[in-house]
Amino acid sequence: MKCKYHPKREAKFFCASCNAPLCEECAEKGENGNYYCFQCAMLQSVSKVGTSIKDKRTETTEKRAKKKKQWGPFQYFVIISSVLILVMWGVIIFGGQPAPKGTVNFAKKGRVLLFMVDGAIKRYAHYEGDKYPKKLSNLVPKYLSLRKDQLFYLEKLSYHRDPKIGYRLSLANPKAGEMNVILSPKGIEYTQPPGGGA
Repeated sequence: MKCKYHPKREAKFFCASCNAPLCEECAEKGENGNYYCFQCAMLQSVSKVGTSIKDKRTETTEKRAKKKKQWGPFQYFVIISSVLILVMWGVIIFGGQPAPKGTVNFAKKGRVLLFMVDGAIKRYAHYEGDKYPKKLSNLVPKYLSLRKDQLFYLEKLSYHRDPKIGYRLSLANPKAGEMNVILSPKGIEYTQPPGGGA
């Protein structure tokens, strides 16, 4: 039997939740020793977080009743943060590939764009069968949330597919004296700017 996500690979495991056939790379071992597909593993994580939040809310309510004290800003922060985390995981699990939305001034924050695009490349590879895009514009809009009038920001990056490691991504023109960051599937590499630097 072949893997659900990699049709050319033999399945060695079955998801304990949805029974999907999985190869070694796609199977994620749970705390209970069972193997799960990516989506079922994420659902289990979200349900654990949800149970933990319910327990914390119950405990907080009991403490409030004992002390007859109103909730302060910290309790509201915890609840709002937990809800936002659950919503984010819900989008990842049920929405598939969409990239986080947001507006950033990429003209001033080149490294923010660099890491955003790197995340989009990794999502692309995960959902497109371990392939990397031919060009960065292939990421938009499914994996990278940019409008058509913002595509020029991608010209600030240098992207090359590498047959050995997958790809290399860096700023096309790093600031003078600033170390250049090169991202790849192997991790982050820092290079000295020409003529030395920080």
